[in-house]
Amino acid sequence: MSYDVDPELLPWLDMLPQVALPDYEALLAARTQQSQLKDLLPAYEPATPVDVRDTSVPGPSDAPDVPVRVYSPANRDGLVPGLLYVHGGGFVLGDLDMFHAQVLRFADELGIVIVSVDYRLAPEHPFPAPVEDCYAALKWLAEKASELGVDPQRIGIAGESAGGGLAAATTLLARDRGGPGLCFQLLGIPELDDRLATGSMTDYVDTPVWNRPNAIYSWTAYLGTEPGGEDVSPYAAPARATDLAGLPPAFVTTCQYDPLRDEGLEYARRLAHAGVPTELRLYPGTFHGSSLVESAAISRRMSGDEIDALRRGLGVTASR
Repeated sequence: MSYDVDPELLPWLDMLPQVALPDYEALLAARTQQSQLKDLLPAYEPATPVDVRDTSVPGPSDAPDVPVRVYSPANRDGLVPGLLYVHGGGFVLGDLDMFHAQVLRFADELGIVIVSVDYRLAPEHPFPAPVEDCYAALKWLAEKASELGVDPQRIGIAGESAGGGLAAATTLLARDRGGPGLCFQLLGIPELDDRLATGSMTDYVDTPVWNRPNAIYSWTAYLGTEPGGEDVSPYAAPARATDLAGLPPAFVTTCQYDPLRDEGLEYARRLAHAGVPTELRLYPGTFHGSSLVESAAISRRMSGDEIDALRRGLGVTASR
């Protein structure tokens, strides 16, 4: 297919990392490439000091502790909002370093405390390990709110791509397990539906960075079985949830030429229909991961929209 990609993004198509995941050997190669790319990612210099420390939190029952990275801006006045951040990577890639600059920017511009979770990856650790790691980190954030300087009434969650799907799933778990309470969820280009049957998922087999073949491998690795079966948990694939009532306000982003586009649109529609205050953005001319081109106007708008949404959703009143 041909795609009417934003003109500012076109020159970068050949330079962006092209992920191909036909099998486990290719995944290992992609992980090696990821580790090599870390030093090439643009850095972010905060306007005010942000303390960054790596630690670990108690893991799920009979599981190892969960590594997390805590971002605590200096010059805070009283309690501030807290945010659990869940990185992307198709459930099989990604780590704290790959998304460090983005999280650091959130902490700096919003003046909030962020706990970024380094959940276990599939296929070595299929569902429910990743989402249970995220839930364990959320519980720790809530339990340590006072120690972290966080207002327990203003804790949110955010994630991108597979991280957006895990954020949605963690939000469902928090509702169904009676807490911790969340005031907001940001679901960035989320991976939500293992059934792989939407129009965008069916048609976009060759889109840049992410496409249908990668999605098939991603879900197979995460579920530990062929996707689309009858007994898939909504905590694995939130699009399977039959009841979305009682969830916190949501901000959902989607990209035009992304196989995940339609599942994000549909989840936002269903949230709104369930009475959840929901905002939705569909960015024209973009594709999954196009925000890596930070200089493009559309990428700057996407980033700015997320920061504005977090500011409103978390009740951030002080300007940075």
